[in-house]
Amino acid sequence: MTILQSEPTRETFWTISPVGEVVFYALATTAILVFLYGVYERFSRYTQGEEDAFERLDDLPGRIARASKVVFSNEKQFDRDLYGGVMHAFILWGFLTLLIGTTILFIDMDIYRKLTGMSFFKGDFYLSYSFVMDALGFLFVVGVGMAIYRRYVVREKRLWGKHTGREDDLFIWTLFVLGAGGYVIEGLRILGTEFPEWETVSFVGYFVAIVFETAGMSPGTAEMLYWAGWWSHALIALGFVAFVPYAKPFHMISSFANVVTADEKAGKRLPGVPEDESPDEIGYTSIEDLSWKQILDTDACTKCGRCSSVCPAKESGRPLDPRDVILDLKQYREDLDAGRTEEIDIVADGGTSVIDSSTMESCMACMACMDACPVDIEHLSHFTEMNRRLTETGQTQEPVQEAMMNIFQNGNAFGNPARKRPDWTRDLDFEVPDAREEEVEFLWYVGDYPSYDERNRRVARSLARLFELAGVSYGILYEDEQHDGNDVRRVGEEGLYEMLVEDNADAIHDCEFDKIVCTDPHSYNTFLNEYPEMDPEFDYPVFHYTQVVESLVESGRVGLDGTEINYTVTYHDPCHLGRYNDEYEAPRELVRATGATLAEMPRNRSDSFCCGGGGGGLWMELEEETKPSEERLREALEDTDAGAAVEKFVVACPMCATMYEDGRKTGDYEDDIEIIDIAELLVEALESKQGASVESDGTASTAAD
Repeated sequence: MTILQSEPTRETFWTISPVGEVVFYALATTAILVFLYGVYERFSRYTQGEEDAFERLDDLPGRIARASKVVFSNEKQFDRDLYGGVMHAFILWGFLTLLIGTTILFIDMDIYRKLTGMSFFKGDFYLSYSFVMDALGFLFVVGVGMAIYRRYVVREKRLWGKHTGREDDLFIWTLFVLGAGGYVIEGLRILGTEFPEWETVSFVGYFVAIVFETAGMSPGTAEMLYWAGWWSHALIALGFVAFVPYAKPFHMISSFANVVTADEKAGKRLPGVPEDESPDEIGYTSIEDLSWKQILDTDACTKCGRCSSVCPAKESGRPLDPRDVILDLKQYREDLDAGRTEEIDIVADGGTSVIDSSTMESCMACMACMDACPVDIEHLSHFTEMNRRLTETGQTQEPVQEAMMNIFQNGNAFGNPARKRPDWTRDLDFEVPDAREEEVEFLWYVGDYPSYDERNRRVARSLARLFELAGVSYGILYEDEQHDGNDVRRVGEEGLYEMLVEDNADAIHDCEFDKIVCTDPHSYNTFLNEYPEMDPEFDYPVFHYTQVVESLVESGRVGLDGTEINYTVTYHDPCHLGRYNDEYEAPRELVRATGATLAEMPRNRSDSFCCGGGGGGLWMELEEETKPSEERLREALEDTDAGAAVEKFVVACPMCATMYEDGRKTGDYEDDIEIIDIAELLVEALESKQGASVESDGTASTAAD
């Protein structure tokens, strides 16, 4: 049947009777009502969660603008995965275009025509509409095809796990049927209306119509098949709309909400424990302890496995999969709400809980999972709450308990007397100023390992020499300095952390200084992001030592000319300096300032691989297939472009130095590579320039003189 039309347009309900239209609108109304009820039910569940520790809805316009940029640009999907980024961009923009196109059609048919008696769905508008819908719809089908290929042909490992199920299959295949089926329906319509000349703008549907005609299909047959195809397509589409709030498709809503309500300092700072909370209530004691944002986290997870693929604990063979932890919590909540399970412990030792204690002990608090997550799930807040529960119930490892007791009694994890904290200064040929007794520009927080660990004392002495050489006004707290508490908090010992904040803050407040400089990125992070949360007067400028020394080198106060060292090194980005606090360039500038050739490892900057020491890993005894430190050293020597030419592995964190020195021994790399801190590298460069032969931990430093 040929439809004569004076200008380009199409009949929306072609071959559909008036009764059919009524049935369609009734089904559409039902589907929308089911959808709205499901969304309401989901969000009403969030209101049953605890109040969140941080403000999540302040500056809502700004939050929505940021979320729109993150979501619509697909910037996080492109990180580490070009294929996945392109795939998701095609699906997202194609889906949004089809959704907008359907909305435009609804506005024309059910609002504009009813009000004006006319239609704007014709002429140039219709031609433009048809071309855009065909083009972006085609990208949608391509994107879904890429997803199907990756999931079922390549069988991308990270897409499969204990929570992979039929809803994942149903979701992806429904999208494909909707996308491809739309072109089949369009092709039947174009053939059935005998190829209107303007329909060439619908180039995909036009091509399908040509294929049908070439295969011998007549316009009459196309018209007959169109009716059945139209209803099949409509029923699947309406079923999908109704299905959205009840399964995986809900992530299209919850993910955006999660990005809107994200904490910009998530992981860098952790939620505190309410003052009125008793020991029996600390941490996750039941599913009701989750805040509304933490519940939203579990609903936002798309099962993409990006967090799992970058987790150093999982790669090392530890029993942690960040995705499974989030989805285990979600599954338990849904089963509990539906009456499918009895209430059990959220986390415990022995395998009878939702999450086993060994899973939480495995976490290095490196934040790789959070950095990789495209929907801003805040894994670390969940993990910390579970660690707090383990701490309160005495289920942490014995070495961790010993470290906590040492810190409580002596202010350091080594258990050494506080009076020995400044002993590292004795081998220097100059006096390290006491910030308690004189006014200084920089109050230098040295930290536990540079103070007590013999390997890292060399770092402290090297940094002191650099400060002395550059004429920096600095001083330390001597025995009044205590453990910074960053990792104490991350293993769940919140009470001890609060005590350390109070003691360190009091000691620091009593000094006259302008800025704080830290040797350890862990100290740098907690001073910068967490101490001010607990002590509003702790509002000092805080720097990592590489930032301070880089400014000294740039101003010429250190005396390097960039020709002192002529060998190749690689640099490891510490999690707490890089991924936590976005400082990547200062350490690299210092390496280059020595003349050393810097060869980057494949995983660098925000993609850096953790040394394994964070989150209390330095104090724990864990079974691992390969230690993270060993894997990282292998990467430096085998995967870096310079290969075996890399002579030194440069670090900017005492914890990293400790872990990699251990990894050299256990991984049999002692003859292949040397571990050196940036401060030591700079002193070596100065000694090379001045022709001095000085032990890095000796007494008479020409560099310092």
